[in-house]
Formats: sequence, structure tokens, C-alpha cells
Amino acid sequence: MQKLIFLLMCTSVLCHLPSAMSQTLAPSEKDALITVNVVNEKKKPQTGETVMFESVKNKKVYSGITKENGKFDVLVPKGDKYKVKYKAFTSDADYTTLDVPLVKGELLEFEVTIEFELPKQYKLDNVYFESGKATITVASYKELDDLVAYMKLKKTLVLEIAGHTDNVGTPEGNLKLSQDRSNSVRDYLVKKGIPTARIVPKGYGDTQPVSSNDTDAGKQKNRRTEVRVVKE
Repeated sequence: MQKLIFLLMCTSVLCHLPSAMSQTLAPSEKDALITVNVVNEKKKPQTGETVMFESVKNKKVYSGITKENGKFDVLVPKGDKYKVKYKAFTSDADYTTLDVPLVKGELLEFEVTIEFELPKQYKLDNVYFESGKATITVASYKELDDLVAYMKLKKTLVLEIAGHTDNVGTPEGNLKLSQDRSNSVRDYLVKKGIPTARIVPKGYGDTQPVSSNDTDAGKQKNRRTEVRVVKE
């Protein structure tokens, strides 16, 4: 669902990069400078993307958000291995690792290029409603708040909120329930500062199952809320 190509543009211990890449940050005896570049399949720079470097030693995270040119700089301590993670909607995904050696007397600089296409559809795993109602439960707030934060970074992103049910009840009742639940998610996002024009609530009832409704497990999978990209 997610595509990423990770390229280390510099592989030697001492990498000489253009000075324009580090306008405010600079490598030191303790820290290496990483310039992150995020593009899509057409090599177009991607704005508002979050990339994280998580230390394998102590789990500390060093991160940044891409600017209009699709880039940002970040300093990380030398002598560690880092998990490179990418934020997509409400989740973080591990993609690869980066070794930053501890080399005395050398200034280390790396360029990391990430090619990424935002998934066109994404399931909100932790959005729940009261049984038979469109009332969002408190347990859903964390994931919805994460979605709000992501949409505030991706200022042109327009999403459909797709609501789905199992086949218990009538088709008409399920269609109404799914629409009401999608509307509730929209209302929550709007309350948190997302413009109404960027959210399209759509209920599908039981018309798009992803599993059989013959088992409780299948019904649980079919009761879901998804986001679908309308416009990036």
C-alpha cells in the first residue's frame, strides 16, 4: 500500500555536500548532519511530510517536516544505528535503517532520498462508535487527533471519510448508520480546525464488505472507517 525507495546518496565516511543543504545546521564532532529529501514517483518534492530517525540504542527520535522544496535537515548523534520511519495518515512505518559511525576528527553528512506515494485508501483501526449509534467513543480520540495533525501539515489534502457496516439489520438502516458515523467523524475533524471543504463524509452501509458476514470475526472486519484520498 505504501511505496518508498530509500537511497543513501553519500556512502563514504566523509561526504561533501553542497553548503546550501545545511543553511542553519552543521555537522560536528558529536553529531552527523542528515539532509532528507522526499519526492513522489514523478520526482516532485513533497511538502509537509514527517520523517523520523529512531535511535536503536535509546529509542530517542529525531525528526523533521519537509518544506516546500521537499527537504529538511536534522542532526543525529554519531555512533548509532537509526530506524528510518515515515508518517502516513495516523501511523508510523519502519522502512530501513541507517548506520551513523562514530569517527573521530571527521564531519559526517548524509543525504537520504525517499520516494513515497500516499496510500489512496487507509483504514482507521482505532475509531469506534457506540453500538448501533453514531457516537464516537473516547478511545477514538487519539487516532482522530493524529489525523487532524496530519491534515494540518498536508494543507491541500482532501479526504473522503468512508463508513462501512456489517449486514446485521436492513440495508437502509445500515446505509443511514454508516452515513451518520461518517458525519460524526467529519464533525470531530471540523471541531479540531479542519475546513469542512476538505472532508467528504460518505456512508456505504454493508455494500462493500472486506470479509464474509457469516462469522463474528468477518463482521468485525466489515465494521470499519476508512479515509480515501480525493485530492492531494
